[in-house]
Amino acid sequence: MKHLFYSLLFIITASTALNASGFELTPDRKLQYAEGIISTYYVDPVNRDTIVDEAIKAMLKTLDPHSLYSTPEETRELNEPLSGNFSGIGIQFNIASTDTLYVIQTIPGGPSEKVGILPGDRIMEVNDTLIAGVKMKNSDVMRRLRGPKGSTVNVKVMRQGVDKLIDFCITRDDIPIYSIDAAYMADPHTGYIRISQFAEKTPKEFEEAIEKLRKQGMKNLIIDLQDNGGGYLNAANELANHFLKKGDLIVYTEAPRTPGFRYIAEKDGNFTDGRVVVLVNNYSASASEILSGALQDHDRGVVVGRRTFGKGLVQRPFPFPDGSMIRLTVSKYYTPSGRCIQKPYTKGDPDDYHSDMKHRFESGEFMHSDSIHFPDSLKYQTLKTHRPVYGGGGIMPDRFVPLDTTWYTPYYRDVLAKGIIYKWVLSYLDTHRDEIKKAYPTEQLFADKFEVSPDMMQQVIDSATKADIEFNEEQYAKSGEYMRYLLKALLARDLYENSSYFRIMNKLNPIYTEGLRLINQPKEYNKLLNR
Repeated sequence: MKHLFYSLLFIITASTALNASGFELTPDRKLQYAEGIISTYYVDPVNRDTIVDEAIKAMLKTLDPHSLYSTPEETRELNEPLSGNFSGIGIQFNIASTDTLYVIQTIPGGPSEKVGILPGDRIMEVNDTLIAGVKMKNSDVMRRLRGPKGSTVNVKVMRQGVDKLIDFCITRDDIPIYSIDAAYMADPHTGYIRISQFAEKTPKEFEEAIEKLRKQGMKNLIIDLQDNGGGYLNAANELANHFLKKGDLIVYTEAPRTPGFRYIAEKDGNFTDGRVVVLVNNYSASASEILSGALQDHDRGVVVGRRTFGKGLVQRPFPFPDGSMIRLTVSKYYTPSGRCIQKPYTKGDPDDYHSDMKHRFESGEFMHSDSIHFPDSLKYQTLKTHRPVYGGGGIMPDRFVPLDTTWYTPYYRDVLAKGIIYKWVLSYLDTHRDEIKKAYPTEQLFADKFEVSPDMMQQVIDSATKADIEFNEEQYAKSGEYMRYLLKALLARDLYENSSYFRIMNKLNPIYTEGLRLINQPKEYNKLLNR
């Protein structure tokens, strides 16, 4: 007790002496001083790492909403999708509502396919740890399946028609992560490419998709950036290069403490003639806005959909030796016409910023374009035909498409929430997979010819009723068609590949259907571009 008293007296005396001597307590020393006092004298045991982490988060919270701190584990999870690969067993899976890991697809040539894992298999145990029926989180399951390249993992699999578990020993390998969800011909002359994020390998994937579609007769292109939250600025820059002429400005950055950059098209792109439509919505952000803004400002393509998110701030990663990282906003980016599309924010008030979508919905913006108002001070002109465009809050599309909620009902919501359609698809494929693949050997044939029968839908309705979801005929009349398409799309995804899902569901996507209609109307397309 006497030791503690003298220690406290020493700190107080030392502090008083420092002040008396005119010593300046700088902010960094003050922070270190506070952490030392807490760690040494707080009444309960203290985790110093936690204190420092929380202090960093609190500091960043006083800045903009996009400056963030991540722990080593969070940093790995953030970087993995953008780096383009990870080490694992090579499956696409779904945790069914029965709390079982269901294998949707195996990665072609990947570790699981090599040992004989099949779509439809259920993984019950991983390294003698039961993962089925124990309500294990997806992240915990992935942590058990992933690991260093060359390491092994033992799994026990339940397979339809086999009366005992099958043992597999899988050697982990590098597994690619793809940022292009779908690439197919929407009609004989129109290609369609959906990009989920802008990652390290996105430019290479995009080039391969362009080449594949050209061989199938593509003349015009739809680029789908709906729900694409961004990623690497350089990736967006490289994609824009395909559509612009040598010397065209793509994007530029300005910063008070670091040099700004100007990204210029280095050569004529390889797709400078065909019509281009870019699909966006309110969750298209950052790099998505760079690409769509560049094409809009150069009058190179028509943007279709709803106003984008509005993220015009550039973050630079500052990693720490322990694997944690600060992503600090260091500059703002501007589209070629000079627009900064960052939406307004109040420093230190991230909650209001993240409620922006709710405010947009409540204001009627998702339904009516005239609910959106831009001040004249944010008005700019496109570079070739001098059309008016606006900064200060996302990319406003050239053709607005309202949100369609006519099909959404409480009955559909409850069926979806309880996973009824997903469970039915898994159950149906257990007994009909080979039969369907034989009847529809290609994805295109399935998309064109397969029909969801009334009996199938009745089975879904019966399953919902057993799950205590009361059938509502009036609501089903509104939601039934959407449910049929969803069922068919999920069957296609599990039978063929991820892109099969979008090939089918896009037919009910108003932004997609308007984009496809518009790209096939040259006069209307050119009129929007003021040509």
